[in-house]
Amino acid sequence: MRELMPSAPFLLPGVGTQGGRVEDLAPAFAPGPAGGLISASRSIAGAGERAGAEPRAAAREEAERLREAAWELARRAA
Repeated sequence: MRELMPSAPFLLPGVGTQGGRVEDLAPAFAPGPAGGLISASRSIAGAGERAGAEPRAAAREEAERLREAAWELARRAA
């Protein structure tokens, strides 16, 4: 898809709970940081339950972890 639409932003669902990994999305970020928007709502919303931790803190930690992984990919692609 990236070859057909070199500068289009892609919505990238399925990360986290659904089994997708941020690391597998590198080709989507080929044009730079705005190349992809990762959707990982279930993994963030359910982070507290999975970790047995306070929900708000666990959700924040999971969101930050995913964000850092995505930005690292975007930096490498740029």
